[in-house]
Amino acid sequence: MDYLPLFADLKHRPVLVVGGGEIAARKIGLLLSAGAEVFVVAKALGAEVNKLYQEKALHWLAQEFDTHQLDDIFLVVAATNDSTLNARVFQAANQRRRLINVVDDPARCSFIFPSIIDRSPLVVAISSGGKAPVLARLLREKLEALLPASLGQVADIAGNWRTRVKQQLHSLSERRHFWERLFDGRFASLIAANRVEEAEVELEQQLYHPASTAGDVTLVGAGPGDPGLLTLNGLRAIQQADVVLHDALVTPDILELVRRDATLISVGKRAGAHSVQQEETNQLLVELARQGKRVVRLKGGDPFIFGRGGEELEVLVNAGIPYQVVPGITAAAGAAAYAGIPLTHRDYAQSITFITGHCKPESDGLNWSQLAQGHQTLAIYMGTVKASDIQQQLINHGRSASTPVAVISRGTRSDQKVLTGTLSQLHELAREAPTPALLVIGEVAALHQRLNWFGESAQPSLTSQNSPAQWQSVVNLA
Repeated sequence: MDYLPLFADLKHRPVLVVGGGEIAARKIGLLLSAGAEVFVVAKALGAEVNKLYQEKALHWLAQEFDTHQLDDIFLVVAATNDSTLNARVFQAANQRRRLINVVDDPARCSFIFPSIIDRSPLVVAISSGGKAPVLARLLREKLEALLPASLGQVADIAGNWRTRVKQQLHSLSERRHFWERLFDGRFASLIAANRVEEAEVELEQQLYHPASTAGDVTLVGAGPGDPGLLTLNGLRAIQQADVVLHDALVTPDILELVRRDATLISVGKRAGAHSVQQEETNQLLVELARQGKRVVRLKGGDPFIFGRGGEELEVLVNAGIPYQVVPGITAAAGAAAYAGIPLTHRDYAQSITFITGHCKPESDGLNWSQLAQGHQTLAIYMGTVKASDIQQQLINHGRSASTPVAVISRGTRSDQKVLTGTLSQLHELAREAPTPALLVIGEVAALHQRLNWFGESAQPSLTSQNSPAQWQSVVNLA
């Protein structure tokens, strides 16, 4: 180990920075954030450092470096482009046994600045010992994405309760197990949802009445298929879950991200296949939560857009089950983007309407006169079965038969396919398209040929000269 990792308390301690340019400004910013009293020695101050000086956030000690400036200093940073001056500062600091960092010169550093993930009071630092700072930065960026911003608040509340936990739980192992359960359970989820008062109630309940602790449900949108489109909050939720109830539209790649020891339960509903009734799913959510489980209801797309998420939450509310929601990228947004089709465009469409092809049997139906108006985009979920009716209704109510359309199958996945044509050909396109598929109707659909970026650039269109056999030759987007 080249360096011993330490966290220094710099509050109100004097730190000398030699240099006033951009590099010095970055170090000064870190030092000030840690509460240090910063003294600068520089011939001139760059714009950033001068702004801090004008705001009286630091002291401009002198223009020239002198060894006596180190007499009462706690740390030293040399951040100039003058290697001779940097070497002189390093030598003087070493003689006085002051810790010094010469920027971008590991051989002249008795301490280094690591890459920092700040979730104060929780701080994570990564260092390569000056050998590969870019690698350390890349690792920091990956960890930044995995560590929620709420961790600092979790640590603050834990610190406030630490004495009471010691008074209640006398052994070290009891306390360790308590904190592990707390940080990996509903308490942390409530903090992440900005429900701080409820989180403290949960902490108190876990401490004094642990047997009465209940489970909860998190409704998570898995996005349209590409696992890269799963949100960070969604990833955290499925990796903390005890049980995951998932739809048929959730791809195997996303299910692979679920915690290994979690129970996976398929509650999918697909046309023409065996389906779990919605009432069974609702009851299962309640029963599992009442068993103290952390339950994730994982839905394709977004749970509140044709995902029955609202119906399931109503059941949870009536049963008194705690819950939270993690939105997902809905299929229309994701699939259209991967097909190079902007759902709105100043020249072609000023509005977008989301429609489901599966309405409730008692539904009054759709306002076809309004939907048939031009300069709007229709994104129709689960519409392939009723594509013929949709085509006929729109044409009968005034939408031009030549309106561009696209049928996007398995959007955002490696086997995505896009068939394009006109409204008069919608039924034929839908009949040839693998499911699940999204119908996009409107002038923006024609932009697919120019803006397609996901996979092969060439994509055949359906015209009056194309035969069904030619439609099947549409390229796979990988």
